[in-house]
Amino acid sequence: MGQSAKRAGQAFPKLCAYLIDDDEARREYLEHILSFLDARLHRVKSYQDIKNHVEAEKEACSAVLVSPHYCQGEGREMIEALEKQMPDLPVFQIFGEENPTSTEGCENVIGQLQIPTHYDELMALIHKAQVFQESRRNGDHVTARSVELFRCLSGSSRATHQINKMIDQVADSEATVLILGESGTGKEVVARKLHFHSKRRGKPFVPVNCGAIPADLLESELFGHEKGAFTGAISSRQGRFEMAEGGTLFLDEIGDMSMPMQVKLLRVLQERSFERVGSNKPIKSNVRILAATHRNLEKAIEDNSFREDLYYRLNVFPIEMPPLRARVEDIPVLVTDLIRRIENEKRGSVRLTPAAVAALSHYRWPGNVRELANLIERLAILYPYGVVDVADLPDKFRPVGNLVDTVQLPEVAIRGSEPDTVVHAPRLPNEGIDLKAHLSTLEQSLIQQALDESEGVVAHAAKRLHMRRTTLVEKLRKYGLQRQTESTGI
Repeated sequence: MGQSAKRAGQAFPKLCAYLIDDDEARREYLEHILSFLDARLHRVKSYQDIKNHVEAEKEACSAVLVSPHYCQGEGREMIEALEKQMPDLPVFQIFGEENPTSTEGCENVIGQLQIPTHYDELMALIHKAQVFQESRRNGDHVTARSVELFRCLSGSSRATHQINKMIDQVADSEATVLILGESGTGKEVVARKLHFHSKRRGKPFVPVNCGAIPADLLESELFGHEKGAFTGAISSRQGRFEMAEGGTLFLDEIGDMSMPMQVKLLRVLQERSFERVGSNKPIKSNVRILAATHRNLEKAIEDNSFREDLYYRLNVFPIEMPPLRARVEDIPVLVTDLIRRIENEKRGSVRLTPAAVAALSHYRWPGNVRELANLIERLAILYPYGVVDVADLPDKFRPVGNLVDTVQLPEVAIRGSEPDTVVHAPRLPNEGIDLKAHLSTLEQSLIQQALDESEGVVAHAAKRLHMRRTTLVEKLRKYGLQRQTESTGI
């Protein structure tokens, strides 16, 4: 393990582990192994020993190593006390010839280390401990699902900036907004953000999926019904318009609404009143209408499946959501936000390497942001508190060939700026190139190299890249790159 481990250990200068084990041979082995990572190993007998040492030495603890014996009986109570008093402290069960014991119910026991071990396995556990601590420390501030995650349209692309600008312009008005775009692009996120930034913020936001409700039930769902209005109507019931009174009604997938229902909706929009099914008493309505669809409504009008007058009534202020493949530079930010959402919901965590994020930028994303969210959730289940590289991604998300090929383009000789000189420059491939993705991948690669050579110190990496530290910090945030040394102290 020698020199390579020594070099790797430089990235974890403050690694400190506590050992709870009576086996002397195991203790000596672990001390020897961890010394290659410039790490400290402290042998303790109880949770109080750990707490006292942390308070006295002011030394960041990265992990607790316990033998199978301490995962049962009184020892298990100690692990449970650790989880309660120091919830950001990861615990690993170590074992040799004996079998590991069950740690079900102990959420802070996140892995096992078999003795003797291999360097790669040990480093994987160190990364896992780092991710666990990051996620738990972030979660200290938010213990429930953050509603802000549903109101933010994340990304740094020009398209995302333009969408956010349009939202700011129309949010505080009473104009009807028609949100267009493929499924999974975040149309409901836009609708919720419009409501949140409007004068109706304190009133209800009521969504209804027009495509998920049978045509014969949609009228009752929207307008409500009186007792006995139809078979099964055993009591009176409010509709979505009444529920949204004073607030916002979001009509999702309005392109799937039947023609008869379109006529009734148009009348409500024009007269600002409606009647419950089975009643002739008009009810005044004060709601703002937001609508969304993935269908081409202009073509639907030509096909006589959507009313032209309703289209113009809804299409006062259109917002068209770009597909994810058209804003791939947003993917690093989206990945970070989606991971934060999983952490806020206490459903674990995961980290992606820059190479894995770059690989995702080359995928076409037919399911858009919804597909990306599903992938992140799947990775958090497959690799809890782990670090995912390109090889760990499902097959369809891995790029054909090597991502390095997008950086190392074939060269061509061209005339230099001086007479009789020739210089070599990258040659444009016959099939063309996605220039934005190519430059993004190149930038991420160079930033990661600078961080690696600077042992994770951002100020030193910024000097290597001839840029200001604040500029590099912004790029790290943009690409979702992790500053391991500064962020965790490992």
